[in-house]
Amino acid sequence: MPNIGTTGFILIILVALLLFGPSKLPELGRAFGRTLREFKSGAKDMMNDSEQENRKEVSSSDSSQRFEKRSDEKKLPE
Repeated sequence: MPNIGTTGFILIILVALLLFGPSKLPELGRAFGRTLREFKSGAKDMMNDSEQENRKEVSSSDSSQRFEKRSDEKKLPE
């Protein structure tokens, strides 16, 4: 998909003005901004949750590896 240039933005703004009128555009902009802000905060929360889960998995796998090493050391000679 090609990049939208200056003329594309102007055309989009004109169409939006014709469809919604100049009084509704600020309200639509605020609503869009709030939606975008909520989406970003939700995405950050999901990323933080997944990072915490990864840390828990890594720490549990480290402890299981330590346990395996200890059990290898305590084996009787053959």
